[in-house]
Amino acid sequence: MTSKDGPSRDGYDPRAHRDVRRVPERCAGVSHHEPIGLRRRLALNRMGTFDWDLDRGFMDLDAGALEVFDLRPDEYDGAPLSLIARVPAEEGMRLDEALAQALQEGGSSYGGYFRVQCRDGTPRWAHSQGRILRDGDGLPYRIIGIVREASGELADSALLRSLQQERQRQTVMVQQTTAELSRALSVADVTRVLTGTGGARRFGADALVLGLTAGDRFEVIAVTGMTGEVPEDLNISALDDTLPLSEAAFSRRPAFLSTRGELIARYPRLRPLTEVLPPGSSSFLPLVAQDTVIGALGLFNTEPAMQSTEAKNLALALAGVVAQSLQRATLFDQEREFATGLQEAMLPRRVPEISGGEVTVRYHPASVGRDVGGDWYDVIPLPQGRTGLVVGDVQGHDTHAAAVMGQLRIALRAYATEGHSPETVLVRASRFLAELETERFATCTYIQADLESGALHVARAGHLGPLICDGARHVDWPEVRGGLPLGAATDFGHNQFPETQLFLEPGSTLLLCTDGLVEQPGRDIATGIEALSAAFRSGADGLEALADRLAEQLWAVPGSDDDMALLLLHRPPGPGTAAIPRLRLHVHQADPSGAAEVRSALRRTLDQWRAGEVTHNVEVAASELIANALTHTESGALVSVELVPGAPRRIRLEVEDRSSSWPRRRSPGETATSGRGLLLVEALADRWGAEPRGSGKALWCEFAVPEGAVGTVGPG
Repeated sequence: MTSKDGPSRDGYDPRAHRDVRRVPERCAGVSHHEPIGLRRRLALNRMGTFDWDLDRGFMDLDAGALEVFDLRPDEYDGAPLSLIARVPAEEGMRLDEALAQALQEGGSSYGGYFRVQCRDGTPRWAHSQGRILRDGDGLPYRIIGIVREASGELADSALLRSLQQERQRQTVMVQQTTAELSRALSVADVTRVLTGTGGARRFGADALVLGLTAGDRFEVIAVTGMTGEVPEDLNISALDDTLPLSEAAFSRRPAFLSTRGELIARYPRLRPLTEVLPPGSSSFLPLVAQDTVIGALGLFNTEPAMQSTEAKNLALALAGVVAQSLQRATLFDQEREFATGLQEAMLPRRVPEISGGEVTVRYHPASVGRDVGGDWYDVIPLPQGRTGLVVGDVQGHDTHAAAVMGQLRIALRAYATEGHSPETVLVRASRFLAELETERFATCTYIQADLESGALHVARAGHLGPLICDGARHVDWPEVRGGLPLGAATDFGHNQFPETQLFLEPGSTLLLCTDGLVEQPGRDIATGIEALSAAFRSGADGLEALADRLAEQLWAVPGSDDDMALLLLHRPPGPGTAAIPRLRLHVHQADPSGAAEVRSALRRTLDQWRAGEVTHNVEVAASELIANALTHTESGALVSVELVPGAPRRIRLEVEDRSSSWPRRRSPGETATSGRGLLLVEALADRWGAEPRGSGKALWCEFAVPEGAVGTVGPG
C-alpha cells in the first residue's frame, strides 16, 4: 500500500512476528532503496530474455539468460546451435519439436522444460517460453521469449509427487493389510499373514517380530526378515522394560528409533543380536484391543531414518488393525478348542487290537473355519471273534453335529455288540436318530468282519462304500447296495439297508472314509475318488505309513474345509504264501440283482487283470453257474475268481453252494428253455469240474489267458 507521500506504515510486513533466519546476502551491491530495472529484476529471479530473429538466424540473449545457460558473453556468438555446449542434443531436439509443432499448427507461443549441463558438470533444469511474431502474410519472423532456471520448481513438484505416491502407497498398504487380516480366523492365520510373502512390506518394513502377552510373560510367536536365530531367552521373557517389545506391551507406549546402534544402546540385552537385527530404523508398537494389551509388534528397516509423524501414525493405525485381528483370532481359537475337544471326547479313546488283522484310523477336524463336523469312526469287538467297523458323518458343521454324533456312535456300538446283523444295526440306529428330535441326518457304512474267513457283511446308509486293495495292488470299489441316510430312512418309512457280502483276501487292505477325503470345493467327487484309488494303489510300507500318506496327500495338502475320518483294515497273508489276485462275492438266494452285480464286479476285476477277450467267456460262465446254483439249490452262491500264476496264466472261476446234489449234464431238445448251462461252460472253458466243499460243493472252470493279454500283475 502506497500514497503520494510514500509508503504507508500500516502496510503488511511479512517479517513481523516471525523468527527470520539470518543468512549471507548473495546479491551484493543492491542497496535498500536503489531502483532496480526490469532486466535486473528478472536476473535476481534467475530469469532472462531472448530475441530470436528467424530471418537472420540470430538469437540475442541478455545477461540473465546467459546466466541460466551458465555461459559467459565471450562463449556465445548469437547462433542458436552454439547453445549445444550447454544443452544436450536430446533436450535440444525436444525443444525444436515443440517449436515445430507450434509453427505447423499456427500457434502463437510454445514452451518446454529442458536440462542444462553446467560448466562444472552438474545438471540444471530450465524452462523456455516464447511468443511467435508473424508478418502481414502470417509468416513467423521473430520469437521473443524468456528462459528461467526451474530446478527448484521441479524439485518442489517432484517432492509433491513423491508425497502423493507415498500417501497412495500407504493407502494401498492399509487396504491390503486389512483385507488379508479380515480373512484370518485363527492366531496361526494372523501370523501367516504377517510372516508370509510380502508380509513385512505391507507395513513398510524389511523385518517384523510379533509377540503376545501371557500373564506377566511375553512370548515371541512370529519372526520374519531376520538373518539369524534369536536366542530362546529373548523369545520368552518377563513383561518388563529390558526388551523393546515387552516394554511396549508393559508401558502401552510406542517407541521409534532411528538406527540399530540407538536400539542396542537403549536395550543392552539385544547386544548378542547385533548381526541379526537390521541396521536401520525400528518401531515397537503395543497391540491394544478394547483397552486390553494382547501383545506388541516390532518393525525393522535396513535404512536408518528419522520417522515422520505421518509414518508413525500409519504404523500405529496398522498396529490397531493387527490387535483387533489377534483378539478376534484368540476368541476363535478358544471356541474351536472347545468344539474340537467336545468332538474328540465323543470319539473312541483307543482302537482295540483285533485278531487276525491290523486296523488303524485317522481323524482330522476341518483345517479351516470355526465349526467342527460330525465325522466319526469306531472299531467294535463282536462275539465269535468278529469285528465291527464303522465310519459315518452327521449332517452339519457345529457343536450340535458333534453332540449328535457322540450319541449316535454310542447307540450304534450298543446295537452292534448285541450281535445284530449289519442291516438290523442300521435300522435301529436310524430309529434312534429319528427319535432324538433333531433335524440332522447321518450317513454311515457298517461292516461286520470275520477275518478268519475274510467274510465281510456290509450295510450302507447313504455313505461311501469300502475300497479294497489286494496284495497285488489291484484296487476295486465293490458295488454295495445301500439305503437312505440314518434318520431320513425312518422319517420316510424306508428302513431298509440290504447287506452285501464281500471277502477280504489275505494280503488285502480295506479302506473306509468320509467324504472329506475325496471332496474338494469346485472339484467333482469322481475326481477325488480316482485320486484316492491312485494313492491307495501306490501304497506305502506299513498300515500306519499308508494312513499318514493318504491323510497328508489327499486332505492336509489341499487344505480341505471338511472333517475327515479314515479307517484301514489289513488282513495279512498266511506265512509263506504268495498273494494271488482273487475276488470273492456272495449272491443271496432271493436276490434278483445279485448276478448282475457279480458280472459288473467281474468286468472291473478282469479289466484290471488285462484278461482281454477271455473276459466275455468268464462272465457268461459265471452267469450260468450262478443261475444253476440259485435255481437248483436253496442256498445262495459264493463266487470266487482268481488269477492263477504259471505258464500260461489261467483264470479260475468257482461257484460254491450248500447243496450236496451233484450237477448233471443234460441234452436239451430244440424247444427246451433250460439245461444248456453246463454245455455252455464246457464249450467256453478250457477245463471244468466239480468238487465237494464241506456241507456243499463247488463247480469250477478255468480259462487260459492268451500270451501277452495279461502283463505283470500290479497296479492296473
